Amino acid sequence: MTLSSSVVDFEEIERYESGLQSFLDGSMDADRFMAFRLQHGIYGQRQPGLHMVRIKLPGGQLVPPQLDAIADIVEQYSGHDKADITTRQDIQLHHVPVADTGKVMRKLGEAGLTTREACGNTVRNITKCHLAGVCPKEHVDVEPFVQAALRRFLRNPLTQAMPRKFKFSFSGCEQDCAQGMINDIGIIATRKDGRPGFRILAGGGLGHKPRHAIVLENFIEESELLPTVEAILALHNRYSDRKRRAKSRLKFLVERFGEAGFLEKYREELSRTRAAFENEAMPAGNWSEAGDGNQPIPQVNLRTVMEQKQTGLFVFPISVPLGELNIGQLRGIAQYATELGVEDIRCTQEQNLLLVNVAETAVEELRNRIATLELGEPRAGDNIVSCPGTSTCRLGITASKKAAPKLSGGSHDLRLRVSGCHNGCAQPETGDIGIYGEGKRIQGRLIPHYQIYFGGDGSGNGELGIKGPTIPAMLIGTAVRRMHQTYDREREQNETFFTWSRRKGAEFFANLLSDLKEITADDLDFLARDHGESEQFRVEQFGGGECAGADQGVVAANFAEAAHERNYRIAFVMQRKYDDAIECAEQMLRLLGRSLQFLLDQPQSDTLEEIAAQLQEGPPEAAEAGKELIGIVAELDALKGDSFDEPRFGQLTERMDGWMWKAAGICQKLDPQLDLAATLPTPIGHK
Repeated sequence: MTLSSSVVDFEEIERYESGLQSFLDGSMDADRFMAFRLQHGIYGQRQPGLHMVRIKLPGGQLVPPQLDAIADIVEQYSGHDKADITTRQDIQLHHVPVADTGKVMRKLGEAGLTTREACGNTVRNITKCHLAGVCPKEHVDVEPFVQAALRRFLRNPLTQAMPRKFKFSFSGCEQDCAQGMINDIGIIATRKDGRPGFRILAGGGLGHKPRHAIVLENFIEESELLPTVEAILALHNRYSDRKRRAKSRLKFLVERFGEAGFLEKYREELSRTRAAFENEAMPAGNWSEAGDGNQPIPQVNLRTVMEQKQTGLFVFPISVPLGELNIGQLRGIAQYATELGVEDIRCTQEQNLLLVNVAETAVEELRNRIATLELGEPRAGDNIVSCPGTSTCRLGITASKKAAPKLSGGSHDLRLRVSGCHNGCAQPETGDIGIYGEGKRIQGRLIPHYQIYFGGDGSGNGELGIKGPTIPAMLIGTAVRRMHQTYDREREQNETFFTWSRRKGAEFFANLLSDLKEITADDLDFLARDHGESEQFRVEQFGGGECAGADQGVVAANFAEAAHERNYRIAFVMQRKYDDAIECAEQMLRLLGRSLQFLLDQPQSDTLEEIAAQLQEGPPEAAEAGKELIGIVAELDALKGDSFDEPRFGQLTERMDGWMWKAAGICQKLDPQLDLAATLPTPIGHK
């Protein structure tokens, strides 16, 4: 593995720095800047003027020099001496002053790292099995497919202004360590009748109304992968609710249409994407004949040093308490990895690190060196994941980072997942014991509580956890200890917590913990505070979170979809599907015209002729655009059916691209804070 800058665009960073300056000098308002910075992976904190920078690491992979670069950035620009590993295999830097965010992005870019689309209404970081490429049980190393998806969807016009964020994962076998069931798309390598391919899940998600993904495709060939993914993205973009943020994830489309209706809509989109991808090269993997992902391996969460499928090489796991690495640890790991010839470092969804391709002769030396950093291999009981909670997150209700260190997975090494609110960034519904914070008013006092889930497992044949009772935050340690004791006492031989919890059921857990819900007046002073806090508990109001951001509304979404139609127009011409190409061109023009109508406060028209007529009633620039649109539409009509002339259409497409630039210029004049750069075609002469 080598340091790569393929994901970095320094012109984009320059545009961000220009937008940042506009915000700092007051010419860009806070809401518009929020949408702008979220697209670039910069997220607001509870602390005024300070921001979180999210580094997008596809599949969680990085190389030692990148860890060094992150350490330098933390030291220079963060008011916090740690970097945080997330459950989506990103790395986050907190307490960065907004004025320094452009410098941070530039430093990251120089190290081959990007923050682009790590936040906002975009395709978020693509996760993958942490053992990809080295697991003896995998059917295929999914890394080539992760990279192909990254290249296709990063900065893709289709993904720039979606109704809501979108997450997907790749796993190399049916064990599904990447937890496809909780993603918008879960891609799982498999075999059918000896043929290699993928099983596709869709519509999963946690947070508000957690939902297990449905099976979209039991089997597709690897050549069908990108068209399938794009069809699902197009479905989301076309139908998901853009007005009600709480209802805008893909899982709500499954709920709205029903599984059968959702599949029907998906098939409609797939027929189109298949045609658009017809002449494109597809990624291919090196499929193993020996892989048998139906046979579980004991190292699903990789708690021990594991021998790879490559003879003489090992995976070395490093337990990172709560996912936090300080500057010395970042630099130390980078130094030791380099000195021992290790180039592949991975972040896991358990917020730990893996060093991959460690020579057998280097294992003990690495163990000794890591110990000098006050780090080591995982130990029983330390499999605890936590989100930032009220330490930095605007949505945080409880102090999850303070509560989590007081909990333990016990001698049975149960997986604990601790979230500060119901959005569930720590994935509580997938833990053996998962909790998320909420506030409840008891006898007139606001008391911090944790909603408990039992027996969740996001991998393989797992299920979402069983919802249990809600317990005061200060008693959650007592509840967890009681769970350990009861499981240890009542489980059958070799019975997993997952199986045991389902045998016992929700009523059992409600009865087991019922006394912890009984709060007397004498308890209130003790219970009305959170972990690590001396003052009475209260829920701070920060105007909502920024997961979706204040989007640029109708215009940005229309331009993104128009750019997508333009790309399909090009693909259909190459395949000589001329009727489809003309249909794409008309839809592209319709979307752009409606954007102009929206900003001109004109009623939205259905036909291109009506749009052109309306524009001519607007100010001079819009009127000129309307006249030009009439000419373009007339030429399109003249090319329909047997009259199609490819060279003539080629000339017309240049006129349409020029009209798109003209429309963008008018829109940005009407609203100077619009950012449409990622959706515009390459200017003629710069291709």
